[in-house]
Amino acid sequence: MENTLLQPKDLIKQRRETLGLTQKEFAYLLNLKESGDRTISGWERGEHSPTEAKLKIIENLSSFIPFKKRTERSDFTFIDLFAGIGGIRLPFQNLGGECLFSSEWDKFSIKTYAANFGELPKGDISKISSNEIPYHDILLAGFPCQAFSQAGLRKGFTDTRGTMFFEIQRILAAKKPKAFLLENVKQLKGHDKGKTLKTILEILRGKTDHNIPNDYPVSEEVRNSMNKKLNYAVDFRVLKANNFGVPQKRERIYIVGFNKDYFDESINLDKKISEMFSDLENYHSSTTLGKVLENNSEIDNKYTISDRLLAGHIRRRKEHKIKGNGFGYSLFNSESSFCNTISARYYKDGSEILIDQSDINKNPRKLTPRECARIQGFPDDFNVSSVSDVQIYKQFGNSVSVPVIRNIASLMIDILSKQK
Repeated sequence: MENTLLQPKDLIKQRRETLGLTQKEFAYLLNLKESGDRTISGWERGEHSPTEAKLKIIENLSSFIPFKKRTERSDFTFIDLFAGIGGIRLPFQNLGGECLFSSEWDKFSIKTYAANFGELPKGDISKISSNEIPYHDILLAGFPCQAFSQAGLRKGFTDTRGTMFFEIQRILAAKKPKAFLLENVKQLKGHDKGKTLKTILEILRGKTDHNIPNDYPVSEEVRNSMNKKLNYAVDFRVLKANNFGVPQKRERIYIVGFNKDYFDESINLDKKISEMFSDLENYHSSTTLGKVLENNSEIDNKYTISDRLLAGHIRRRKEHKIKGNGFGYSLFNSESSFCNTISARYYKDGSEILIDQSDINKNPRKLTPRECARIQGFPDDFNVSSVSDVQIYKQFGNSVSVPVIRNIASLMIDILSKQK
């Protein structure tokens, strides 16, 4: 029977069970109040009904979960911290891993994550005790980059978002996973003249004692965990996404570590990681922007920018050129090798990347959500319609290039196969 023929109470229950969510989790997904689980229960029993607007939201929830958790035996386990929309999770899961725990605080990212994985991530990791996190083989974390990025104020550890690294440290200290992968903006490498990255690497390697200043906004569990030295072989590299078959000029820093306690002393982990990164730096798979763009003639007019907005773009670009900086919109077409980096601010006016539509005598247009997904290397069955365009632009701007993660994951799994 088609969903449109279902009674509201049956439709609500069907959507919730398809997503694999409890009534409380489903209430959270729908932004209901604290007692929302009782509301969901009442809806499903037919005691009362949601508003037309809320029912429409429920109807629009996909009944197909493209990357639902595997049920068969997994090859390894992992957790997904600062999960975003699951860009780091996806390759590890596809390579045989099982995600045991995920955490994300942004309510809109949680919706996209749930629509694709059938799982509602837990909230703010700083409010979740290590005791609530299961033991796992690999820790994955694309920890917040705003404190280190050019777009932010680059406050580093003095910014609450910058202290999120210490949340990773406390979980590593408590659970001692066999390996980890951390991702951040390339500016982390040079932040505070390299001191920030040096501190991070020293903590991960357990090479020195570090005390967190009293004015840093962290929990007592984080402070206490600093007394537990880690024992990881660690290295990092800045990798370019356009070398991995995605048409985007995106550079990110990747930090990889392996727990020495799980490996025989005869295995030189530092050398293994260095060789892994050398392989990644030498990897080259090219493509063109045209392979991910949709046909201009089939694009909704809402993505075409107005005469007024275009005039503003042209004016600001001229002003920036006079000042000697490179800011302003860039125009691309199907013949372009790659485009600029998609940013989380793309939703504002698309000024970083505009697509030429002179072939159909129209003003340039913004990328569509599906094109943004493709530029980041997400597969076409990834659900991009569970939130508004404004939110999905932010999410892909904050996400990762999936093919880069896939290549890193494959090599990490190979090294893990050499453990004791």
